[in-house]
Amino acid sequence: MLNLNSIEREDVYKLISKDLHELLNISKSIRDAQKGNIISYSRKIFIPLTYLCRDTCSYCTYKKEPDDSCIILQPKEVLSLVEMGKKYKCTEALLVTGERPEQRYQLIKDWLNTHGFNSMVEYISYISEMILDQGLFPHTNAGILNSREMSILRESNPSLGLMLENVSERLMNHGMAHEYAPSKHPKARIKMIEDAGRLRIPFTTGLLIGIGENIYEVIDSLFTIREIDEKYNHIQEVIIQNFVPKSNTPMKDAKAPSLEYMLRIVAIARIIMPSMNIQAPPNLVSDYARYIDAGINDWGGISPVTIDHVNPEMPWPDINELRYITKDKGYRLRARLPVYPKFIKNDMLSERVFKYINTIIDEDGYVKET
Repeated sequence: MLNLNSIEREDVYKLISKDLHELLNISKSIRDAQKGNIISYSRKIFIPLTYLCRDTCSYCTYKKEPDDSCIILQPKEVLSLVEMGKKYKCTEALLVTGERPEQRYQLIKDWLNTHGFNSMVEYISYISEMILDQGLFPHTNAGILNSREMSILRESNPSLGLMLENVSERLMNHGMAHEYAPSKHPKARIKMIEDAGRLRIPFTTGLLIGIGENIYEVIDSLFTIREIDEKYNHIQEVIIQNFVPKSNTPMKDAKAPSLEYMLRIVAIARIIMPSMNIQAPPNLVSDYARYIDAGINDWGGISPVTIDHVNPEMPWPDINELRYITKDKGYRLRARLPVYPKFIKNDMLSERVFKYINTIIDEDGYVKET
């Protein structure tokens, strides 16, 4: 009998080689007991404020070099996306930037200074306030932020995010995925996640699977997330995301993880963290319905308006299709905000954000259905 209250690495090492059907039965039963019959998603718009980045990851196509078309997204362009999002009943505005682009590109620094901003974070804060005034809720993923910067964004963002990706420092070595990406050092990422915990900020993190790590490093990474959350109780969601090779990157010939392998990782994540919100992106695999069998309880952000700018070749599923597939598996699809219902409380949100949120959620903390 599996004791979820005392499960340790050695237990998981044994579980990972179990028959897949047996493993999924375990994880699915845990999800059903912990999460009931609801599988959630966040209806969002994706706002890439800038594609410039000081890092260079071997698998990334988000980063671009500067030209007239991709320096920085202007406020009026952001507002145009927000208006479109409102027409499609979106509630989340996902704000994404490269890692501290102003430290590498003088033209970004000049643009910010010309417009009265000392840093990219100050501009993100301005944009976040503007978005909140328009009735959407910003969720920022802008790489490594310090405590002061997170405190600033907390005033307008109900949640923040940073993928841990993996705790293995081996991935920083020569020829590995993070060789030219100092911000991907696990210690820096762990520090930010812990700092967010000390600030009582609802936080999204997760793993990127298939970038050169081994199964033991995956398990270590999941236990690291669990240990941080046990200390601070602020991690609202763990994303299990598969790497998708891109033709114009150094890792173009790397082998993508199989769906069966991804199902095992999702199942193990559920077993290690029984009550956590576990998400796997549905646009990155063909038969995404199988993630339900593995124990997810969330589909993540889905946009009826904008593309996935990180994986632009992978379209989001239609939300009606998502609802049908979820229902066909015996579950109910519910729209949530970028902050999960459990974390909608006044000690974890700014007074202004808390006030806005309470006008659009139902008694269970999900978006009111109309």
